Amino acid sequence: MTNVRVVLPAHLRTLAQVRGEVTVEVVRAVTQRSVLDELEARYPMLRGTIRDRGTGRRRAFIRFYACSRDWSNESPDEPLPAAVAGGEEPFLVVGAMAGG
Repeated sequence: MTNVRVVLPAHLRTLAQVRGEVTVEVVRAVTQRSVLDELEARYPMLRGTIRDRGTGRRRAFIRFYACSRDWSNESPDEPLPAAVAGGEEPFLVVGAMAGG
């Protein structure tokens, strides 16, 4: 079992009624999918806000970062860096901005 730190954007922290970063326990390989599965299990009100409920794909205006690298377009089953799996670095869920 691994404790993974997750940083959410302000609007999702408000929805989940949390302050600051959250920690989720991942019992299998630490990937985007496993982290988000545990996040949605712990905070069911987040289901459908980060990933589409039907397809499981990342929402268009959500980005994922780990260890200063954009993981948004990587396979959701690719292992995240050891520093994230070890709890030294957080997995960042970022709300992208658009418009003009």
